[in-house]
Amino acid sequence: METTKVAIIGGGPGGYETAIRLHQFGIETTVFEKERLGGVCLNWGCIPTKTLVKVADLYHEIKNAKDFGISVSLAEIDYSKVWKRKNKVVEQLVSGIEFIFKKRKIPVVNENVIAIKKIDSGYEIHTANTQFKAEYVVLATGTLPQELPFMKFDEQKILSSTGILKMQQLPKHLVIIGGGVIGCEFASIYNQLGVKVEIVEFLPRLVSTEDEEISKRLAMAFKKSKIKLHLKTAVEDYEEKNDLLVLKLSNGKQIETEKVLLSVGRKPHWNIEMQNCELNREKGFIQIDKKMQTNLENMFAIGDITGKLMLAHTASKQGLLVADIINNELNDKAKKLHWIDYQKIPACTFTNPEVASVGITEQQAKERAEDYSIGKFPFSANGKALGLGQTYGLVKVVAAKKTGELLGIHIIGPQATELIAQAGVMIGLKASVEDIKKIVFAHPTLSEAVMEAVEDVENLAIHKM
Repeated sequence: METTKVAIIGGGPGGYETAIRLHQFGIETTVFEKERLGGVCLNWGCIPTKTLVKVADLYHEIKNAKDFGISVSLAEIDYSKVWKRKNKVVEQLVSGIEFIFKKRKIPVVNENVIAIKKIDSGYEIHTANTQFKAEYVVLATGTLPQELPFMKFDEQKILSSTGILKMQQLPKHLVIIGGGVIGCEFASIYNQLGVKVEIVEFLPRLVSTEDEEISKRLAMAFKKSKIKLHLKTAVEDYEEKNDLLVLKLSNGKQIETEKVLLSVGRKPHWNIEMQNCELNREKGFIQIDKKMQTNLENMFAIGDITGKLMLAHTASKQGLLVADIINNELNDKAKKLHWIDYQKIPACTFTNPEVASVGITEQQAKERAEDYSIGKFPFSANGKALGLGQTYGLVKVVAAKKTGELLGIHIIGPQATELIAQAGVMIGLKASVEDIKKIVFAHPTLSEAVMEAVEDVENLAIHKM
């Protein structure tokens, strides 16, 4: 039986970054990952989809180049080349992570873990062909796409978010069941690439985790782009007819389509047998405390499997904190640790227009009976946005009325997913309106919209009527 100080089950962003950090601390670590390092994010999620986002945005800009005085006679999509470029980007990034592991000599066991057994001095990790003994275990097994009881993935016509990335030809018509982040991103991508797209969403608005005003503005933008929305509507059944799928909706209507993307959430990826111990779980997700500690000694869980906030950067931050905790324990260090405030983690939706947020929404402020103020600033009054030709959207700030502390910042518009970084710093450091007034924002930049939205909390935005 082989030994390792720390066994990490899962090589996604949380798992592989934890392994590298532990190695930097000089702590022996082994990663168990059947697929390639990078997990869903690098291989079948964040990275390939953002590669497609770039293509979709570029094609959209080329088609509208006449607005900038540029004549383009012919612009066509060769989707086979788009698909190959996506794979090339993924390969470059994943092979880069693998190279780091090889250079650092961090072992990777390319097998499924089938059982974890509790023993007196730690845990035994069992795969089909190997057995390891570890003092610490970090669970980072992630999640899988969820199906509907009557609709299962065949990855031909009924696609998961993984399956749609394997599609090598563009369909003429795509129906997306689920109007959350993943569904909206794919809707935006394929709409811009010329596919007829419809979204069926059971809830009354898109991306329901976002501020209600932002959700409404995204819906308006989608409608303008001719994405058809069926809100407050469910798919109740379907049948195949003449090589098409006929979806039967709860409002009595039917939709015929070539392809369906089923995007109704994700479920825990967990099929490991626990021997001599039992994990506390709720709805399949592993329960953890603020230290990412499970109910079992020296066993941690990070990332989507915890159900906290299903974002790659959440998993990474959790994992790095676990590495600090283990390092403190093994090396008698007293390094001060900062616990994660999940409310202050930025969220990004790579649609057109982009959506990003951090902190609480206006609705949450109301529910908490917060005495709050709102500041807003439209991109239509921002010089850089005008020059870019991307003026749709705004920055919205929620602030405490008495102290001026910034409680939430919500953006829809150009480069929102980049702008949210500075908003994350503001919220994370508990900055107030007065604190932001001390900062000089460069001109002409989109970030000035953030500045003026903060100023508008006190009705002092210069460029807003």
